[in-house]
Amino acid sequence: MTLKYKRILLKFSGEALMGEGEFGLCASTLRKVVQQVKDLRDLGVEVGIVVGGGNIFRGAQIQGSGIARTTGDHMGMMATVINALALRDVIESMGMKAQVLSAMSIEGIATDGFNANVAKKLLSAGEVVIFAAGTGSPFFTTDTAAALRGVEIDADIVLKATKVDGIYSADPKKDPAAVRYSVLSYDQVIQQNLQVMDMTAFVLCRDHKMPIRVFDMFKDQAVIRIVKGEDEGTLVSTGE
Repeated sequence: MTLKYKRILLKFSGEALMGEGEFGLCASTLRKVVQQVKDLRDLGVEVGIVVGGGNIFRGAQIQGSGIARTTGDHMGMMATVINALALRDVIESMGMKAQVLSAMSIEGIATDGFNANVAKKLLSAGEVVIFAAGTGSPFFTTDTAAALRGVEIDADIVLKATKVDGIYSADPKKDPAAVRYSVLSYDQVIQQNLQVMDMTAFVLCRDHKMPIRVFDMFKDQAVIRIVKGEDEGTLVSTGE
């Protein structure tokens, strides 16, 4: 089978792991997410993952509490480590190999630090690599971590999983006339002020010509269609 993308960086929010709950992790949802990773690995796709931590901690929870922004961001980074550890164990329970590379030093829990060469060797060996603790620095989102890691591991594309099946001209939940874009250029996203990811992450992808595809994570076979090069979600690229 011919694949359009052989190495991907998959980014999804921590909230995606909550299922129908309002907090924490949902066992069945975890397995649904990991099944998609397995489907990709069965095709021979190399998979790197960045997951958020919003199902465990969000900065908005502590506004006005006296906790500094940098402290809050470090708390959020640790929440992503919790999710990464959960993903690793479920991935391994389904017969795959996985490692967590943490941008924060957590001795005995995860591999400390990020090394692009190590990550690429692990991916080439067939292991799923989960990048935890964001960029390791406050004031940067997990979107930025996904863009950065995608560039560093020479991914073919950054796949941003969301609750909608692509980028729309307006909020499809509020505007029934909203139209889904199939393809957009980086310039079109900026000109139309479309919300793809935070601007730091977006500009990093644009400057390194890293394509981004936004898609519905829980749509059946969506990731498989994407790596085969089929029309799924919205592709943001150079437009060439």
